[in-house]
Amino acid sequence: RFQACLYFASVFQAMSCGIHYLASVFMAVTPKFLCGISGNVSSVLFYNSSELSMEDIWTLWTSTENYVVVQLENGDIWELNQCSRSKREVSLDLAYEYDGNKSVFSCTDGFLYDDTKWKSTVVTQWDLVCDREWLAKLIQPTFMLGVLIGAVIFGDIADRLGRQRVIWFTSASQFVFGIAVAFTFDYYSFVIVRFLLAMVSSGYLVVAFVYVTEFVGIKARTWASMHVHAFFAVGIMIVALVGFLVRTWWIYQIFLTIATLPFVLCCWMLPETPFWLLSEERYEDAQKVINIMARWNKVSTPCKVSELCSVQQDDLVSGRPGDGDTSSAKKHNILDLFCNWRIATRTITVWLIWFTGSLGYYVFSLSSVSLGGNEYLNLFLIGAVELPCYIIACIAMDKLGRRNTLIPFLILSALICVLIMFIPQDFNILIILANMAGKFSIGVAFGLIYLYTAELYPTIVRSLAVGSGSMMCRVGSVVAPFCVYLRSVWIFMPLLLVGIMALLSGILTIMLPETLGKPLTNTLVEATEMGRNKKSCSEKTPPAHSGAALEKIEMFGQETVSAEK
Repeated sequence: RFQACLYFASVFQAMSCGIHYLASVFMAVTPKFLCGISGNVSSVLFYNSSELSMEDIWTLWTSTENYVVVQLENGDIWELNQCSRSKREVSLDLAYEYDGNKSVFSCTDGFLYDDTKWKSTVVTQWDLVCDREWLAKLIQPTFMLGVLIGAVIFGDIADRLGRQRVIWFTSASQFVFGIAVAFTFDYYSFVIVRFLLAMVSSGYLVVAFVYVTEFVGIKARTWASMHVHAFFAVGIMIVALVGFLVRTWWIYQIFLTIATLPFVLCCWMLPETPFWLLSEERYEDAQKVINIMARWNKVSTPCKVSELCSVQQDDLVSGRPGDGDTSSAKKHNILDLFCNWRIATRTITVWLIWFTGSLGYYVFSLSSVSLGGNEYLNLFLIGAVELPCYIIACIAMDKLGRRNTLIPFLILSALICVLIMFIPQDFNILIILANMAGKFSIGVAFGLIYLYTAELYPTIVRSLAVGSGSMMCRVGSVVAPFCVYLRSVWIFMPLLLVGIMALLSGILTIMLPETLGKPLTNTLVEATEMGRNKKSCSEKTPPAHSGAALEKIEMFGQETVSAEK
């Protein structure tokens, strides 16, 4: 009961991470626009259609290459393009075609925007179009850069100051920065505050993984950690819902931030994890938390910290190698992940899977609003398809194995990317369903790689392996927005890149060993032999360790992995 309450309270705030990660899909949208003009417009002409105002012309104007002719009350006739305007020297009559002399001017009077869908976005607020369009395209990449930096900073702070304090700080900061974004006064302050928001959002998500896995038992840990992603997906669905209801960007931002206010008000009640307290030798505080857990769970005889520490110390002493063996004291670095050919190949493959999973995840999510049809429904479905995705992943990885689940879903996602290219653009429903299938398959691979990486590497470099893989994941999330922008070069370019990466990752995964049902390795030698000799892992396990001690060591090893995540 105690762990369940803590779990759902903690992962509830994970929704805010999904909200802020994808908020820009509607906040930074670029509507139809034309170069603005000063003066009162008396008539508007677009080909053979004559209207009284610009608001009536947006439904007819579809191509960015076309221009609109307007006549002012003083008789001047102007041709309005997206990034320039031309004044006709001879203003005899209002006609669309004109072969006379023109004077070309820049858009010094601002721009005219189509506000039938969005009343206001950050693009219309600060005119992020034409020569300032690149500023709009930096909004999502700079946010993802903040995600990368935040994961590194707050992961380290959580190990030093504790999970509880970081959860308090990042939760409150998400609310403060989320509201502050809505009241930024220019583009640069907007990007800076969003960068800070990205850091604390990423920091919370990283520490939330640690927090829930350190409270949840070993049997439920896979399902519990996997479904933190599911609450992230719920946040994406909330973005679609709020975007549909609110069409002014700063009000939209406020509503998204308020959605997770309940957790901010009660997060101070969350206790510190006993694992971190024990690692800091705060035994009395750890015992208090254990006693509270016992009362909530109606356990009459709670475990004693003194007994736990005593048993752990005895087990470690009994399994200690000779005094002359100093290998355990050796400090390991990133080069250990390339210590031999087999480990180096494994590392490159794992890094590629991390990168591809993140790239595909955000490419499918960010591009969902450009698929045609209802963009709000598209994003909602792209988020909703993740919910069964993680259930299938948990079942498949325990029944079929990690590698045997990863390979088909990576290759399937590549095939779906190719399939989408052959679907006619008029078949919107089929395109959306295919993109949902692509998001589903890449989501299975993305969720599975966390645990698979931890099992592929020995204890001495396990945290380093998962941490480096997570960094490649963040790099993928930074690259994803730029990949989506390649739609302007060729509409299928993002899918082609994701498909190639997924196919390559799926093929290379064949060389990885299966880890289902195998004990965790402790040395690089054991990890190298994994998959080559079925008995190597079990035979190399030190016989002095008792079964209980091995279980306890494995549990603490998994906690270290979770902390690095």
